[in-house]
Amino acid sequence: MGESALVTGATAGIGASFARLLASKGYHVVLVARDEERLHSTAKQLATDFGMTSEVLRADLSTAEGLKLVEDRVASITSPIGVLVNNAGFGLNKSFLASKIEDEQQMFDVLVKAPMRLMHAVLPVMKENNRGIVINVSSVAGWIAGGTYSASKSYLTVLSESLHTELIDTHVTVMALCPGFTRTEFHERGRMKMKGLPNFMWLNADRVVNQAWSDARRGQALSVPGWQYWILSTVSRFGPRPLVRKIGMNVRKKQRHK
Repeated sequence: MGESALVTGATAGIGASFARLLASKGYHVVLVARDEERLHSTAKQLATDFGMTSEVLRADLSTAEGLKLVEDRVASITSPIGVLVNNAGFGLNKSFLASKIEDEQQMFDVLVKAPMRLMHAVLPVMKENNRGIVINVSSVAGWIAGGTYSASKSYLTVLSESLHTELIDTHVTVMALCPGFTRTEFHERGRMKMKGLPNFMWLNADRVVNQAWSDARRGQALSVPGWQYWILSTVSRFGPRPLVRKIGMNVRKKQRHK
């Protein structure tokens, strides 16, 4: 068995693309998601396509029990994780002023608490072995003012940059992947309206993941796939904040169902 890589939210979208890429590179992939049937289906497909064994961990990262299960796995010294991809996540289609606090808390737990705790568990092992890659799937939304989803992704991006700098003299890389709109199940599950988005603004999940892997291997702190999102992220980071806030809230309003 080769080196191990763990991917959260591994059965669909960007997570499934990461699982396929890592299996193609010879990694033993630890697949984490809530749907056990899809987990086993994904593991079977990776074995068929790449001849690689996979490990299935059914876990709901919004619960203490599910998070502890994955924490214990990434903290393993006898079977260390060489690559961690924090990808699990979802969005809400309601304003913070109209949403249920239980939904907000669940999103916070999955988007912020889970990757923070998993990094806190895995990085000491990676640092001791002086090798490893952590890819946090953040978003260009982290640079705009688009509600709690944007705030959560901002946390993830900033923490990734901080840890990348702290580990600069090691062979451990922490990188934030900041894609824009990508064709996955994400928006459908969140019941978000996306019909008005121009076709050129959509990214392909496999291309996003290929660029992210290349950037992480080169030791980058940030990966922003797509020329259109490189431009948008530049404007979002360095443009006047009143303009950025207005753009962010307009985007969020258009996604919400009436």
